[in-house]
Amino acid sequence: MKKISFLLVAVVSVFLLGGVVNVSAEVNSLKEFIPSDQFQALPAELQQPQSFSTGKILEIIKEGEEDIFGMKQKFQNVKLQLTSGKESGKEISLKHGGTVALDANQLVHVGQTVVIAKTGEGSYFIADRYRLPSMMLALLLFVLVVLYFARLKGVMSLVALVLSFTVLIGFIVPFIVKGYSPLIVTLIGSFLIAVIGMLISHGFTRRTMVAVISTLATLAIAIGLSVLFVELVQLFGAGSEETAYLKLDPTLHINLKGLLLSGIIIGTLGVLDDVTMTQVASVDELVKANNTLSRSELYRRGLSIGKEHIASVVNTLVLAYAGASMPLFLLFTRESTQPLWATLNSEFIAQEFVMTFIGSVALVLGVPISTYLAAKYLSKK
Repeated sequence: MKKISFLLVAVVSVFLLGGVVNVSAEVNSLKEFIPSDQFQALPAELQQPQSFSTGKILEIIKEGEEDIFGMKQKFQNVKLQLTSGKESGKEISLKHGGTVALDANQLVHVGQTVVIAKTGEGSYFIADRYRLPSMMLALLLFVLVVLYFARLKGVMSLVALVLSFTVLIGFIVPFIVKGYSPLIVTLIGSFLIAVIGMLISHGFTRRTMVAVISTLATLAIAIGLSVLFVELVQLFGAGSEETAYLKLDPTLHINLKGLLLSGIIIGTLGVLDDVTMTQVASVDELVKANNTLSRSELYRRGLSIGKEHIASVVNTLVLAYAGASMPLFLLFTRESTQPLWATLNSEFIAQEFVMTFIGSVALVLGVPISTYLAAKYLSKK
């Protein structure tokens, strides 16, 4: 369990510092246009961070608003103590905000723990809130609920979860960064996740093997559809802000179209396990309840269950994508000189559209495929 927690903590930490990394990418792009002597004179928040640590707010010395280029900007002069890193215990004073715009939610208060960034010039600034303890609490709640209700199956599912993250972070991401084809690397990684992960989660049984074969067969169709529609819709993988940061890094040579396909495949694989395993288990239970049922009867009854599953899962998938893309819906409500059709035609929207509906098509196809294979290989008659 300690190893599981450690890996998940590491994963969460990567996402936690994502915002700071994005700022760093933007700062690097500024260096191309600002002379080095002038760049050093920029405020600490706009300089390249050299190290990070945590700090606890001891005192708010002063706070208010000041006029910056005709705009009122909130600021705070704070005193804090570093609580990690080589300088742990050191007390410093710094200005939070002012030059960089703050809203009310970004103001800090006494006793709060924050992430402190230090620049090469020895300046400090507050980079973010420190959220890891609260995130670990949510993670602990998740683990306890899984273990309490699923017992041994829950343990094995957590092991499979760790395996999936290990393959993703230890194999897929590093090899893509090294310049290998994102599509090929993701195909290999997805095969490992599907086969080994499902066997660990559900055990080495006929039921599981049928579910694995169903998942791989459906995934193969989804991959073909993904390649086809990425070409038809003329997507290049440059429809998000994150890919712009990747293009700014001269050390990375990544095929962005292949990276887009990689994301579609991994996202589809994440939901296929649920559909295929549920359908195979349903047919298996029908066989155990009445082993005189023919293959055609098993398929018919299993598909009846699957239709209900399709109705709920497709709605869930679309809502999940919609929830992650709420800023998109807000953009549609704003007045713009650009007509709605032109907005919908943009690569950013088209990319989300293809990802959502290719995943949905794979889910729907997974039901008849897994039901048919289960009826064929699990029937006693």
